[in-house]
Parts: sequence; C-alpha cells; structure tokens
Amino acid sequence: MTVHQVLVSASRGDAVTGFAFELRRLLRPFGRSEIFARHIDIGLSAEVYALNRYHGDVPPGDVLIYHGSIGDPDVSAFLDERPERLVLIYHNISPAESFAPYEPVFAARLRAGREDLVRLRDRVDLALADSAFNAAELTAIGYTDVRVTPLIVDPSSLRRAAADDDTRRHLDAHVRGPLALFVGQLLPHKRPELLVEALHAIATYLIPEAHLVLLGPKRLPPFAAAVQRQIVELGLGTAWITGAVSPAELRAYYERADLFVTASDHEGFCVPLIEAMSFDLPIVARGTTAIPETLGDAGLVLDPADGPLVLAEAWAAVASDGSVRARLVDGGRKRLAEFDPDDARRQVLGHLAEVM
Repeated sequence: MTVHQVLVSASRGDAVTGFAFELRRLLRPFGRSEIFARHIDIGLSAEVYALNRYHGDVPPGDVLIYHGSIGDPDVSAFLDERPERLVLIYHNISPAESFAPYEPVFAARLRAGREDLVRLRDRVDLALADSAFNAAELTAIGYTDVRVTPLIVDPSSLRRAAADDDTRRHLDAHVRGPLALFVGQLLPHKRPELLVEALHAIATYLIPEAHLVLLGPKRLPPFAAAVQRQIVELGLGTAWITGAVSPAELRAYYERADLFVTASDHEGFCVPLIEAMSFDLPIVARGTTAIPETLGDAGLVLDPADGPLVLAEAWAAVASDGSVRARLVDGGRKRLAEFDPDDARRQVLGHLAEVM
C-alpha cells in the first residue's frame, strides 16, 4: 500500500511542510510514503519529489493525502486525474485581499485554493483540520465529516539545537532593554506594521530601550521592503528584520527574548505560539481566527479591534510587571502540556486508519 502526500509548495521552516515530514515518518511503517510538491525549495530537493514524478498503477486501498493551503492549476489537474482515495488536511488559506496590493498573482492563487476546497468536497473521503477554526470553515462550505486533529508540534527538536554563538554575541552587544520577538513569514496578513507602530509608542512613551525583532522569511520582498521603510521613517534603531534563520539562530533569539508578540489577522493554528511557550515566553496576541484557540490562557489576548496603542500597553505591562509575566509563563506551561506531540501522532494515525 502507498500513502503519498501532495503539497503545492515545500519550504524549509514552513509549518505545513514540517507536518508533512512528520506524517511521512509515521506512515512509512505501513508502506511506501513519499512527499510530492509542485514548488520545492532548493534545500529540499533531496527530500521532496517534483509532482511530475508521481506515476504508477494504483492498487486497491492506496491513499493520497492533500495538504490544502493554496491553489495551483497543475495540482488541481493532478488531483482530478488521480483515482486514489483522497484525504484532505486543511491548514487554512490566507485571505487574498491582504496580498493583492503587493502580489496580485499570489492573491489569485489564494482565491483558487478556496475554490479548490469547494470543488474537492465530494471527492474527499476524509477531511482533517488542525484547529476547530479550520474545521468550521470546511463545514461552512459543505463538508459533512470533518475531524479536528492537532498539528504535531515537537518543540524539543528546537531545544536540542545548540544556540548559535554569533547570534548570542550579537544580541548581548546590541540589546539592552526588553526584547519582543515575532516569528513567522513576513507577510501582509501577519500585520508586522502594527508591531512596528506599537514599538514606536512604547519607545516614545513607556520603555525607550524596548526592542523588536521580526524573524522569518521575506516571502514577498515588496512587502518586506515596505515594513523596513516604516522602521526607518519612524527612526526605530531598536527594531530589525532578520529574514530566514537556522534552528540554532532561532533558539538563540528565543533564549534572549523577554516576550513573544503577534498582531496577525489570520492564523489557522500558529506554531510559533507553541515554540514560545516551550521557552517560557509570555505572549501578547491579537485574538483573531485560531489564535485564542491555540493560545488558551498562555498569553494576553487582545480584542482584534484594538489598535497599536493598546498593543503597546499590553506589551509594556508584560515586559515590566513580574507578576503578569509569572502568571502568563505558568499558563503557557500548562497549555503546552495539552499539545503533547505523541498524543497528536496517535490522533492523526487513528483518523487515517479509517481510510488506510
């Protein structure tokens, strides 16, 4: 029996790709299991096959797992032609509207991804979602049997990486005040510009030495450039954008940070929240989409309508009030225990066993 997986794009550091790798490891004891993608980062070419290499007869019982996250015409045509039983794992699709001013072609692919969800509805044998928020979206478009199974997130792998010495020395030399860390792709729906505005308010009125690091790949260079211009125009020498980093560098940033912040408009799960909890970082987040579900009591959850000034006040409170920090760190430890990776592995295998 084969249980292959299909992604539109495979990228190192991407939560969807990481979950596919974890799932492949779990599936291989049951038969052949590979990952195929339409677009593959150069660094993953030895681990992921190009979609056009997928071929062969289909014995009875073979399964194809499709990770729904964005549209692609080649992937859509491929899924229409394949006879395997189809499992959808839905990671959510970002709203196209926020991307349109910077990358209209990419925005069109996001809209196509949502159209694919509707088109595949009657073709899918099993639909899995990694949050109740994502499951509700599938139910709203007519999926009748949607199971919630959490992402397999194992922060211990990051904690096993030795922190990068150069990054440690850089942070020791240049950061004197409290450091707030954002981890994620620098994309419009993540709203990094709100974090920059909040830092400006903090540095002006509350904590002049406050720092902000925006850490993650610059997937849309025009948007990353716009955020960098904002930082320069506001004169924020205590804010910087790192781009993609290695696990060793990421660990060094998590170890030095005093809190984790996110102003994202749209998250289907938000893996960095779990990573932050594992490093005992208190969290400040706007309560949009799946963030309250993932976060629980592990952070200050702000009303999505609140602007950067409220975000700045919450950020400053966490950075300066020991009792607030202690309460949030304790909540994070308790919440982290509810995301046991072995339990998540058992859950996803239990669901997949029904179609394998």
